[in-house]
Amino acid sequence: MRVIWLLFVVGFAKRAAGLQNSDLEDSWDYSNVFSTSRNEGITFADLPGFTRSTYQRDHALITPESRVFASMPGWKNALTAHLISPATGSKFSMYLVDMKASSAAGTPPAGVERFVFVLDGAVKATLSSNKEEKLLHADDYAYFPADSANGLSSDAGAGLLIFERFYALKSGQAAPVNGSTAERPVLPVPGEVFALRKLLPSSNDYDFNIHVMDFRPGEALYVKEVHYNQHGLLLLQGQGIYRLGDSWYPVQAGDAIWMAPYVVQWYGALGSTTSRYILYKDTTEDPLEH
Repeated sequence: MRVIWLLFVVGFAKRAAGLQNSDLEDSWDYSNVFSTSRNEGITFADLPGFTRSTYQRDHALITPESRVFASMPGWKNALTAHLISPATGSKFSMYLVDMKASSAAGTPPAGVERFVFVLDGAVKATLSSNKEEKLLHADDYAYFPADSANGLSSDAGAGLLIFERFYALKSGQAAPVNGSTAERPVLPVPGEVFALRKLLPSSNDYDFNIHVMDFRPGEALYVKEVHYNQHGLLLLQGQGIYRLGDSWYPVQAGDAIWMAPYVVQWYGALGSTTSRYILYKDTTEDPLEH
């Protein structure tokens, strides 16, 4: 604990020395998410079996060296690594996709909605029955409603992050969405210092949203959150300390986190690079029925 807080104080000191007036970055580097060097984790030749990954009752940290890529039914020339699935108790799945040249996505099961975030490369997304294609590059995204006419393919290859879940709203009418993170406005978050962007509409037609959150070095969440929502998180850039329950984890780009309902959660950014993470959050549903 003392070491963690010392590291965090150092981060604030660096920020006070000149980082506090810097603007958020104009471009973002997500290359560490799929970097092969990250797959080795922290290299200790004399510590076989070392990993930062951990799975607990109400949370999990999945670091790059623990990913297991495999073929996925319906997908062509692509490998997937599931980081979160209903086997953990979640109501959603979160997985990475390594799309090779001339690859294509499988169709989601009946009743399943899909959100795609491009980390690397380019994909062609068909979002509606008129077969109009959208070309998506790194930092772009697309949402496919359940049981919609859709398609996803890549000519040269791409790295993707995907969230899927069964659509839970009885009267909702979610529509396809696509865009770029950079085009989304930064939203006010009273009492907090991080920059927040929401990638899906905040309406009663959508049962989840995707948040992109940016922290300069030394910045941290003010609220130590405890709530009924479930989260899936991927750190896209930077490093810091993530508190989950009574555990404090050093985290870096490429790390994934599962947060069950009511687990204590908090993040503080460290190092010299702005932290950015993407976060799944279920919305709209009545907690009594959750």
